Amino acid sequence: MKIYRYAAIDVGSNAIRMLISNVIIQNKKTFIQKNSLIRLPIRLGEDSFTKGYISESKILNLIDAFKSFKLIMKIHNILSYKVYGTSALRESKNSHDIVNRVFNETKIKIEIIDGIKEAMLISKTNIFKKADFYKLYLYVDVGGGSTELSIIKNSKKVLSKSFKLGTVRLIKSNKENKEWENMKKWIKENLNQNSKVYIIGTGGNINKIHKLTNTGESKPITFIILNSLFQKLNNLSYNERIINWGLNPDRSDVIIPAMRIYLNILSWSGSKVIFAPQAGLTDGMIREIIEIDDIKIPNQK
Repeated sequence: MKIYRYAAIDVGSNAIRMLISNVIIQNKKTFIQKNSLIRLPIRLGEDSFTKGYISESKILNLIDAFKSFKLIMKIHNILSYKVYGTSALRESKNSHDIVNRVFNETKIKIEIIDGIKEAMLISKTNIFKKADFYKLYLYVDVGGGSTELSIIKNSKKVLSKSFKLGTVRLIKSNKENKEWENMKKWIKENLNQNSKVYIIGTGGNINKIHKLTNTGESKPITFIILNSLFQKLNNLSYNERIINWGLNPDRSDVIIPAMRIYLNILSWSGSKVIFAPQAGLTDGMIREIIEIDDIKIPNQK
């Protein structure tokens, strides 16, 4: 048996995540196993979506985070890794300076990707290999700055689109976002309203929602249950959601716009449920790294 370790770092709008995965090769078969996930609540979108740039204090936090990640990767003997920045860095005027400063301090290079690549990476996750071949799926990844949608049919990605509707962005902007109408139009134009659509959601918010609704591990969240939870949490203050529901401070505010996004998508698509398979951007990044290293990964049951 051979075991290799890979790392993927997602520099998001609401947090920075590092996923470490084991790639196990035995008897010419390859398997991916999650080793550990580290999440740091550095909210870059808080600056980027309001000021148009990221403040010095957050840059220093980011540099410290990458110094820590470098040591952790050294201890884990990471064979290869990738670092991708998404909407908060994409839209920040000083993103080029930030990338250079992080590299000069840590020798770790952040690659800023567009929304299309983000959606493509998410669609690499193994959830579609497990899905029913003939079903029609709408994959929804709600981030801090954007929401990525991918239509999957016959286990293949048909279409992807990125919308500037993210949890941190919606909190920081009081203006009515025209992207709501753009998303609604895209869903209605690209999904056959007569076909049954299955929604797959990923990200920290849907995972927390799944836990709060006490839905079974392999069972989906229904529209009725999600809407009921939304009404309960939306009627509480930020502090009450932390005290009464046990939400982390950096989750208590963003979970409300996240539920709004999911409820709208359910309504526009005609679907009644959302599946939450616990996969996301970093999982797709790991698979991309392995493909680059030319390690063959079979479909996992």
